[in-house]
Amino acid sequence: MVWLWTPLLGAQVDRNALMARQEFRIGIEAFYRYGYNEAILSFEKALSYRNQEPLILEWLGRAYYQSGLEDIALQQWQEARRLYPAGSPQALLLTSRIETVRNRRIPFFAQQEQPQYVEAGRYPNKNKDLLLYRQPSSVLSTEDGSVWVVAYGSNELVRIDVNGVIRSRIRGPLNGFDRPYDMARASDGTLYVSEARGGRISVLDPQGNWKRYLGSKGRGPDQFIGPQGLALDRSDYLYVVDFGSQRISKWAPDGSFLFSFGARQGAFQGLKGPTGIAVIGDRVFVSDGPGRCIHEFDRNGNYHGILIGEGLVAPESLRATAEGQLLLVDAQKVYLIDPTMGAVREIASLGRGAGKVTCADYSVNGNLFVSLFDKEEIALLVPMVDVASGLFVEVQRVIADSFPRVTVDIKVQNRNRRPIVGLNEQNFYLYEEGKPVAQQEFRGASYLNQDTAVSVILERSPAMNRFTSDVETALRDIRKSVDRIVSVISAEEQPIKESLSGAWNLEGLARGNRARYSPAWRFDRALRLAATDLLGASPKRAVLFVGSGSVGERAFEQYSLSALAAYLANNGVAFYAILPVLGNVDPALEYLAQETGGAVLYLYRPEGIGPILQDLRRRPSGIYQLQYTCRLPTNFGNAYLPLEVEVYLLQRSGRDILGYFAPLE
Repeated sequence: MVWLWTPLLGAQVDRNALMARQEFRIGIEAFYRYGYNEAILSFEKALSYRNQEPLILEWLGRAYYQSGLEDIALQQWQEARRLYPAGSPQALLLTSRIETVRNRRIPFFAQQEQPQYVEAGRYPNKNKDLLLYRQPSSVLSTEDGSVWVVAYGSNELVRIDVNGVIRSRIRGPLNGFDRPYDMARASDGTLYVSEARGGRISVLDPQGNWKRYLGSKGRGPDQFIGPQGLALDRSDYLYVVDFGSQRISKWAPDGSFLFSFGARQGAFQGLKGPTGIAVIGDRVFVSDGPGRCIHEFDRNGNYHGILIGEGLVAPESLRATAEGQLLLVDAQKVYLIDPTMGAVREIASLGRGAGKVTCADYSVNGNLFVSLFDKEEIALLVPMVDVASGLFVEVQRVIADSFPRVTVDIKVQNRNRRPIVGLNEQNFYLYEEGKPVAQQEFRGASYLNQDTAVSVILERSPAMNRFTSDVETALRDIRKSVDRIVSVISAEEQPIKESLSGAWNLEGLARGNRARYSPAWRFDRALRLAATDLLGASPKRAVLFVGSGSVGERAFEQYSLSALAAYLANNGVAFYAILPVLGNVDPALEYLAQETGGAVLYLYRPEGIGPILQDLRRRPSGIYQLQYTCRLPTNFGNAYLPLEVEVYLLQRSGRDILGYFAPLE
């Protein structure tokens, strides 16, 4: 291999190598401060001096990738792979990267919507002779990637992180839990725990501190005989499966009992043995073990019929997914059910050796946690495609201002761009020239950052000229819901940044202090400008487009839709469209929201746009920061210092090889 800096070490200096290195250094420095266009120009210049240097080609591909130009990035990486020695770490890494990026570019409709899941590991209930928990009956995933385990046999709640390490235990009030069975979480973080033998519901605060009981043991209206499954609706009303009394009890958020349902009514013979429950919108779904079916009610307890009446063996827990589907555990299998069509799809099978399987829940990382009651373990299931592809690891930035102490930002995702959260110091390994770095230190994770940052685009088309009061309402709601508005862009023919200095003039911003309303307004330029403003901001970031639902007649003259979507997605920027009027929505807006994890919102929806924007704080982010002390010679700051990062999570791994320059001496 011909390394970029090698000719500079000999007695005779190669002028082309010198010029290439200077441009290469400028490109790397621009890349690390998010100046991707500047980086592309510098890398192109470097290639003009050394056109067969694979390292420059690889970096050029990275700059194009971050700019959203993935087709060009793939071309550069393919050429770099050809020039690297076959079988070298760089060639193998590029092969994996090329394959992953290509797979991401498969049109959405051609992708398999729900993958098959296979077991990737288990969280055992013992550490040698030390008993950790017994008989897990339920699991509840958290925003930090860990899982709450309801341990029926040991009367406790156990929180286990992504590496299988127990981080906390909750045993309830002074008298303890009495056979806890299921667990649910309200929108404010309040936790509810059903106690099967105790015949009651324990209410805990978000930190797990016990507060009070709901109900008591007995057959009265507000009592329970063996409460099991729990669910909450969008208004935080609690639904409790009262297995022994063959009914469902509904409780208000303030803890008052409302009513029960599930008894015989009309042709409905009544629940035989309810086990699981889930609420989607105004529909309440109840799994019935002895009846081998799933019933449907409304939120007032009125019976609406059978959703699934055939093919089930022993249905247990039900969970509503974020996409409005039902996750069902039935015997040793996990099913995904479309409640609109009634379609049932098997997504995982644990096999008869798993014993009784009682619950499954999606993790924030896109995996499945499954409770194996008889085996007294928690199984972690991952999409089958992820087992083969592993983790997608990218070094985002290397900061060497305090050299030899070096700071590294590392992004960890799965193959479909889903951030991997919950990692800690034991998941990361950093190397310099094949040797572990000195004084490696885990500095933090971005998913713990609660700050939000947005850039706002205001459509300046003639159609929006009559909605200035609505735009003012949107700006007021946005300002109340996020921590920082980085910029406001008027999307006219030549987009401009509105001034945000001093006291805000919301009316002036809504009208456009300097804007000109034109049918030739440019959506693509405004979006690119707004997203670029966010690159150095909080990792919880988004572009908010306030517009009519159209993208205009000149929407993608300079930047294509796919390039804009990739630019946002590759840089962790979500896209939200906020519309003051209901009507037709351009598919391009829906596509951008779908590809980046955003949404299309009606400004005057009943709950307002505030709750959705506040959810940005809980948006997963897979960026981690580490520090180490460099021990490599710098040649007075002229040497390119390579860095290799490896990330391990149970049976999956990923890595990246990059580098940087120390400050010039």
